Amino acid sequence: MAAEGRARVLVIDDEQSVREMISEGLTSLGWEVATAADAEQARRLVARGVFECAICDIAMPGEQGTELLEWMRRYDPLLAVVMLTGLRDAPTAVAAMRAGASDYVCKPFSLPEMDARLREALDKRRLRIENQRYREHLEELVEARTRKVLEAMEEIATLNRELTRAYDNTLSALMIALEHRDNETQGHSLRVVAYTDRLAREMGIRDPELTEIKRGAMLHDVGKIGVRDAVLRKPGPLDPEEIEQMHQHPRWGWEMLRGIEFLAVPAEIVLSHQENWDGSGYPRGLQREEIPIGARIFAVADTLDAMTSHRPYRNAGTMEQVRGELLRCAGSQFDPRVVEAFLAVEPEEWWALRAAVQRAMGAREDAGIPPGLFSLGR
Repeated sequence: MAAEGRARVLVIDDEQSVREMISEGLTSLGWEVATAADAEQARRLVARGVFECAICDIAMPGEQGTELLEWMRRYDPLLAVVMLTGLRDAPTAVAAMRAGASDYVCKPFSLPEMDARLREALDKRRLRIENQRYREHLEELVEARTRKVLEAMEEIATLNRELTRAYDNTLSALMIALEHRDNETQGHSLRVVAYTDRLAREMGIRDPELTEIKRGAMLHDVGKIGVRDAVLRKPGPLDPEEIEQMHQHPRWGWEMLRGIEFLAVPAEIVLSHQENWDGSGYPRGLQREEIPIGARIFAVADTLDAMTSHRPYRNAGTMEQVRGELLRCAGSQFDPRVVEAFLAVEPEEWWALRAAVQRAMGAREDAGIPPGLFSLGR
């Protein structure tokens, strides 16, 4: 903006009378006006000065207004350009708008009409600037949030690409809420994401489907927010009423996520992560390919983490025990193809993945990074 808050406009027209008429009229309405008689002069002024808006005649000798428009859009993408045309040139003006003009005015025109079109164009320009600043601000926030995490997870580069880009506040907020209720949730979620990623890749799944599946794995237990603490933290067996409440958490999680557009696919995984291959699971009793592939993969990843994690009532199991259980339940609880993919990966690699995630979590704590800042992205 020019001094005293007045917007600067460049009037480009080969007819002196038109330039003077527009200049005098807009000046009287508070605009700061400069004029150019041709494209060459306009280029010099645009390159030398700072204009918020320009009025450009389409039909000029030599270089046409549409050509000058293209140059101005390249030189200053934020410059709001209103094209000036005769009535019979309206289709050309519409084409100019497709090329980046903010609006057009047909001759003859009134000064109030020109002023109104310029102010609308200026409003659009301000909106573009605000959007650009907002995007830049978001990029700065994302960069600030992810820098320490990226440094902490160098040892797991493949998982790093998916876990270290802070792509939305919703996922972080949901994770923080879960972690505040259950100290184990954070480590469990990160491990099952790592296992899910490895299994999916072994089955040939790549982005964007891979990212959707990993988001579903990360959020699989989000519905436990609706489970009472007394049930969630009960050390002993659950009674039938408590079991029924626990069985509702996939549906509660789905209801929380289904209205969020970018979590539509993960929401289906959350809803289906307790389904069994033979139809004996819950909440819908789905079977075989009715179950989303992400949920079928997660089921194996979840069992792997559960069996290899220490519990107060039992020690962590061996990889041989995990392999035996998955083989025993292939075709009933688990998709045989997913079990086959698990068996194709060496046991040492599963242990290495677990250790890498644990090291990353420890590094995060040493760096003082708050809970919930692990995130997913492409």
